[in-house]
Amino acid sequence: MFGYRFIKAQPTEYVLQYRGGQPQREGAGLSFWYFAPLSSIVVVPTASVNEPFIFQEVTADFQDVSVQGQITYRIADPRRTASLLNFALNADGRYVSEDPKTLSQHLIEQVQVVMRAELQALSLKQALGSSEALVERVRLAVAQHPTLQALGLDLLGLSILAIKPKPETARALEAEAREALLRRADEATYARRNAAVEQERAIRENELATEVAVEHKKRQVREAQMEAERSVQERRLRIRQEEMAGNIGLETQNRELVALASENARAEADAKAYGLAVMMQAFAGADSKVLQALTSVGMAPGQLMALAFRDLADNAAKIGQLNVSPDLLREMLQPQE
Repeated sequence: MFGYRFIKAQPTEYVLQYRGGQPQREGAGLSFWYFAPLSSIVVVPTASVNEPFIFQEVTADFQDVSVQGQITYRIADPRRTASLLNFALNADGRYVSEDPKTLSQHLIEQVQVVMRAELQALSLKQALGSSEALVERVRLAVAQHPTLQALGLDLLGLSILAIKPKPETARALEAEAREALLRRADEATYARRNAAVEQERAIRENELATEVAVEHKKRQVREAQMEAERSVQERRLRIRQEEMAGNIGLETQNRELVALASENARAEADAKAYGLAVMMQAFAGADSKVLQALTSVGMAPGQLMALAFRDLADNAAKIGQLNVSPDLLREMLQPQE
């Protein structure tokens, strides 16, 4: 109305009012009326901004990689930024230039320049495995760049979401990594087999050592048994020798005894023969009847009857008839007490 307008800024917006080329008021989150035909309103956003980026670069070994990430920044010095870029609003409350939209692009370009320099010093494998160190170096380099200080920008953060090689390169790396893993798996298998073989060899050596020790012990036992048997045999031999010596001595004594007994028997026989000879000489002139009578002295009745019947038998030619009574026969058959 009559050229006056009202503006109400947010707390994250820094407002500058110029009139006649001179600043009239400025600050964050201002609300005021101004005369539009004579005033220029500049609004600089101070909130943090997240801008993603993705660009292609080449590593030291001439491999193309795709770097995808995000930067976070804010306008720390709105007056300086507004002095270099056009953040003025038109009558409709829109920016009159494209400078606010290109601010993020300026920062991403600086990140890309520094990132390119860092990646050209790294090989593909180093670039793929050093994202954290790469982020730190790029962040420090960009934060200290004169362009950011001149624009009044403050880099709040930098992150790299992915560093990807070309698909065929990725497949080659996957194949190489897969072969390396398979090779390590084979080496692990061989190592396990070698360990198993070593364990088996150690076990076999222990078994052989145990068998040797057992055989040694068995030999010692056999030697001890043989020594004991030899001692027993020697003792038996000594006992046998002692027995033989005793038997020899006994046989010698028996021989002496037999010789003495023979000599005694011979002497006794000689004595008996001498006695018989003397007796025979004494009875040489005696009558046979007398001798028979002498021999019958002290005989049993049965013997006497036997002698009587013998005499009868000698004179059987002279006997006509002989009667033996039953009583006599019974007496003869009765056992003599």
